[in-house]
Amino acid sequence: MASNKILLVTSQKVIKTEPSVLTMPDDQIMNHIYATHVHNDEKFDVDSLFVVVENILKRATAVVDNVVLGTHGHLENMEEKAPKVGFSPPLCTLKHLSSEMTCKAPGEEFADKTTMSILNKLSSYSWDAKAVLTLAAFAMDYGDFWLLAQIHSSDQLAKSVGILKRVPAISMRPGIQKHKKAIVELNNLIKVALEVIECIFELEKLSIYGTKDVPALAPAMDRIPVDVYWAIITVVACTTQMCCLINDEDKTQELSPFAQKINFTLNLLRMQIKLCYQQIEEIEAYRKLLKLLQTPTEIMEVFKALIFAKDNVQPLIDGSINKLVNIDVLKKKNVLFFISGLDITIDEISIIKPIYEGIKKEDQYKIVWIPIVEQWTDELRKKFDFLRSKMPWYIVQYFSPVVGIKFIKEEWNFKNKPIVVVMNRQGKVEHPNALHMIRDPYGLTLGPDGSTWGSKGEDDHGTLGHFWNRIESFFFSKTHKKTEQDIVIQEIQKLLSYKTESGWSVLSKGSRLVASGNGTTMLKVLEEFDKRKELVREVGFEVVFKDHHDKILQTGRSCCRVDVPMNAGKVPEHIKCPECPRVMETYVSFKCCHIDGPMNGLH
Repeated sequence: MASNKILLVTSQKVIKTEPSVLTMPDDQIMNHIYATHVHNDEKFDVDSLFVVVENILKRATAVVDNVVLGTHGHLENMEEKAPKVGFSPPLCTLKHLSSEMTCKAPGEEFADKTTMSILNKLSSYSWDAKAVLTLAAFAMDYGDFWLLAQIHSSDQLAKSVGILKRVPAISMRPGIQKHKKAIVELNNLIKVALEVIECIFELEKLSIYGTKDVPALAPAMDRIPVDVYWAIITVVACTTQMCCLINDEDKTQELSPFAQKINFTLNLLRMQIKLCYQQIEEIEAYRKLLKLLQTPTEIMEVFKALIFAKDNVQPLIDGSINKLVNIDVLKKKNVLFFISGLDITIDEISIIKPIYEGIKKEDQYKIVWIPIVEQWTDELRKKFDFLRSKMPWYIVQYFSPVVGIKFIKEEWNFKNKPIVVVMNRQGKVEHPNALHMIRDPYGLTLGPDGSTWGSKGEDDHGTLGHFWNRIESFFFSKTHKKTEQDIVIQEIQKLLSYKTESGWSVLSKGSRLVASGNGTTMLKVLEEFDKRKELVREVGFEVVFKDHHDKILQTGRSCCRVDVPMNAGKVPEHIKCPECPRVMETYVSFKCCHIDGPMNGLH
């Protein structure tokens, strides 16, 4: 490992200085401390110890606020937690740790040295236990000091003990006036350190869910040793500062750099815990929805479980009147859930409008737009307002991540492209994505009688783009309905395979397909057609054309490729080749047409 020492060159000598631990990145801190951790053999009731420490510090810091700031907090109203019956604290260990921290010289290098010594002494304890034991050793002295400060004027024994511990130095008016700012800063820092360790305990409890269901746990749990280091070094710095103040020393411990680090640690822990709870909520909603959909129920119950966190049901927007309405409007109704991101186009919204117009006269069907947004911002709220102004149906206005997002993605195969899930009044899914049927409600007509139509691949994302969207929609609507491949699916797959060709053509007679193929093959049929003119009179043009096309195909087939967009819904696990009986191989390809999607790059 490369050396991190910095060389300062002066005119007289070279001075080696160690880098500041306060500016070290997390990976260096991890390397710095990890050798101190041997195993987790030492067992004791860490939860009960933390309960006692919490009781002491919450009361002691409140006493300081009352004495120094003149606040009037009522200590008798504070919640008092109880340790387990028979709890025996590790007193000798606490006294050793207290001795390790007390009366040390100020300075971050001494704080780090003391912290490393503590970590070595506690090498056989779990990381959360290391933090609690260190905080408990501090709490034992801090609580004792401020208890004596409270009663020394009324109790002679407390007064005498207080004199030995120099309690009047900072608890009486002269000491308070002189050190007020420093005492308040120290007291506030202890509150933050306590909260950091509370967060570490909370993460340990959340770890029962596992990183598979709660991915946010993995980075949070991996960082716990670093969090523990910052908690311990902060407590060490506070102990040093307390000693400096009690002894009325000129040189004191600068706490602001430690405050910056421990506050950053706390904010990061809060964000990680919030994300963990969000993911736990999603997995619980996922399991609840699976259970709800296994047995007939009322659609309202499914809708609430799909969208809202517990006890946070919000009204819907009625787009036709632009007013909020109770979700009871969905009760005993068949509902079309129109699910999309905020990158939806006006054209995609307009696809739903004919359906809305067709069902609005009846009262048995409703449409609800569910916008899927991972993290709301002011900009996204503006976009939401614009899009919902174009929709006359019901709209979910819920500026938090939809609680059923995991279910929507995994069970309904939502992959950022719009889908329409049709659900009956009992909450049973009638169709996992009817958008393909809505786009092409009458099936696909291939063209006028005896005509050919095709393309040289000049796609302007206009007419031809809409054509391919309809072909894909027709393909998905057919594959959702059929378990076995039929002739229609086969021909649609064949047509899809031409999307990547430089040219293609289709010959039909009325709505009946005669032949389809890539541009090269179809052109060759036409070029050689003069040789088969005689047969046309006998059996007909389309029969001759198809027969000759099939013969050309047999002489030399090129690879057949069917591109199926991954974000268009549930992709079939296997696809049979539309030109031979084999199962097609699966490949992954990436494409960008420079017209939509996020602009951010990969890092």
